[in-house]
Amino acid sequence: MRTPTRARNALFIPFALITAGTLLLTGCGAGTDDAVNASARSEAIPTTDVVSAVKEDRAAARLLPSGTRTLTLAVSVSGQPPGTSILDDGTTLAGQDVDFARAVAKVLGLRLRTEQASFEAILPALDSGKYDVGVGNFGVTDERRRAIDFVTYINDGQGFATRRDSRLSPVTDLQQLCGLKVATGAGTTFEATLEKNRHLCADAGEKAYEVQTYSEQSAIWSSLQQGRSDIVMSTINGLRYAVAHQQGLKFLNEFHRLDVGFAFKKGTKLAPAFQAAVNRLIADGTYADILKKWNTTGSALTKSEISPPELPERKDQ
Repeated sequence: MRTPTRARNALFIPFALITAGTLLLTGCGAGTDDAVNASARSEAIPTTDVVSAVKEDRAAARLLPSGTRTLTLAVSVSGQPPGTSILDDGTTLAGQDVDFARAVAKVLGLRLRTEQASFEAILPALDSGKYDVGVGNFGVTDERRRAIDFVTYINDGQGFATRRDSRLSPVTDLQQLCGLKVATGAGTTFEATLEKNRHLCADAGEKAYEVQTYSEQSAIWSSLQQGRSDIVMSTINGLRYAVAHQQGLKFLNEFHRLDVGFAFKKGTKLAPAFQAAVNRLIADGTYADILKKWNTTGSALTKSEISPPELPERKDQ
């Protein structure tokens, strides 16, 4: 599937301690294959430092609201690169979102107070003021833009993967999923897309697909590997990583591209500074270094935008 035109191009405190146990939660009946996959996943997490050399940009920092020195950042830990994972020390967070957040903080001279939160809990908590900014591969959709402000930093989107022995073909229409069990993340655009289009099967006189939602990536893959689901809908970059590092899987196709951004409470005054910081990282080469580290160079943006309209390609699928 063609990537849209728009998609081509301080002081920092330690992250909060998080127990490694939360990373490895799986569905009941997880077996040896899951342990092997978890080990391979850990060994494959890149740890190259591409952020510490980033310098403060005073012009960008001046765009911050007066007196802003520290922000509370909510991070969704997915357990699978390029999303945020926990390294073997049980405390250190590593992932593409983390690198972008750290780099932006250094450009703006900010301190980050980082907290782990579930993916589905972050966006509602921004409105309450519990967090100042959230990261978790949040796709910028028109529905989300009504309640949340975004500053884009990468282009990713929706895709599908399945077991290598599956006879399923690339999904170009959700009606192809009729009668199947589809595993995906709770509170994601994938779940929303599937639920919105569930009627397609009934309209065609076919059996509806079953949407199975999980809060942990490991549980999604366990469900697929053990035959409790037929197909996975998730992020394009996350699917490509999983297929490269787990046996018996294959990537089917990209389905719908979405820009991804830092998430803020609607009406935030932080957005211009974050946008300037991302554009600074693009200009000085740090942006390219981060994407290269996480093998996501095909998802580069040429510039950051504030709450842009949802990309139109396949939007109504």
